[in-house]
Amino acid sequence: MSFLKKKKILVTHNGSFHADDLFACAVLIIWLKKSNQSVKIIRTRDKETIDKADYVFDVGGIYDPVSNRFDHHQKEGAGARANGIPYASCGLAWKHFGLDTCDNNMEVWNLIDRKIFSSLDAIDNGVDIISPKFKDVMPYSADQPFLIYSPTWEEIGINEDLIFKQQVMKVVEVLEREIYVALTDHRGKQLINEAYTKATDKRIIEVANDFPRYLFQDTLSLLPEPIYFIYPSGHSSSWKVEAIRKNSETFESRKMFPESWRGLLDRDPKLVELTGVPDVNFCHRGGFYMTVDSKEGAIALAKKALLA
Repeated sequence: MSFLKKKKILVTHNGSFHADDLFACAVLIIWLKKSNQSVKIIRTRDKETIDKADYVFDVGGIYDPVSNRFDHHQKEGAGARANGIPYASCGLAWKHFGLDTCDNNMEVWNLIDRKIFSSLDAIDNGVDIISPKFKDVMPYSADQPFLIYSPTWEEIGINEDLIFKQQVMKVVEVLEREIYVALTDHRGKQLINEAYTKATDKRIIEVANDFPRYLFQDTLSLLPEPIYFIYPSGHSSSWKVEAIRKNSETFESRKMFPESWRGLLDRDPKLVELTGVPDVNFCHRGGFYMTVDSKEGAIALAKKALLA
């Protein structure tokens, strides 16, 4: 017998909204959606409404996970991470409900906490986490695409509650995508590490998937042996050979392709002559990346470059 579930009541403060309440609300919506639970969002400071709510965040003066109260404005605050960044309400929501949205993958949960929620919590608590290298130039933060829709001083009488709900659903879409990408990256990293484990010559790692550059570079640069990474193009029938960086914080390769190969493109006969690989297509002038028509050609290029 089917029946309609009663909507869960989510309460936050009214008035101006910030990244903190937007992202906390989004986390709860994603988490509740996993159990097919719909929500009703109320923005108020009315104590009676707050007391009756199923979940309260960024208002109410209480942090109590047992009763689903997630404010951080009370005198004692709501605690801090091990690195010292204090929790705001969105970080608290992620702390208690985020792991389940990440299929209980702790690595992914930690990644998104570092990438998104730690910085949002720091901003909301007035904690500086970056120092600009150039005067008056700062990064465009994750909250700006949503907060830009807050009414300006010239926009009088606009329904801010409606805007909040619209922006929350945009945050839900972005956050769900972040979680999905992080989970696929985790699976990709496992496949890359498996390829490394199986490789006979661990200087040359070969896979059958077109992984994003940041994923294989960050994964293989942590290992001592890999020099070149071979993988198929996801946009054509060609194969790619890429030099592994010395570490994840530099673009400097462990071993670039020979100087004489660099900048030759469009199946230049000279590149074929220099490499001895008949189906070679291109060598980036930076010396870190090549394309070739076949996997066999990619392997031959990597082996030739090792000896150069």
